Amino acid sequence: MTKPLNRLKVVLAEQRKTNKWLAEQLGKDVTTVSKWCTNKSQPGLETLYEIAKCLNIDAKDLLVTPKQ
Repeated sequence: MTKPLNRLKVVLAEQRKTNKWLAEQLGKDVTTVSKWCTNKSQPGLETLYEIAKCLNIDAKDLLVTPKQ
């Protein structure tokens, strides 16, 4: 099992927003956003900043902090 790299699913749930809403905001396919939420793939850095802007948060809040 791969380690999660992003917290997108958690942040969307906290803000009561859906994958579909985010996909519409970014002009992306819902399937792509779903893969990001399940950590099957990762958004590029520029997209990560776009996501943060849509969610009104700092981009670092979307990342999982590695444990020492």
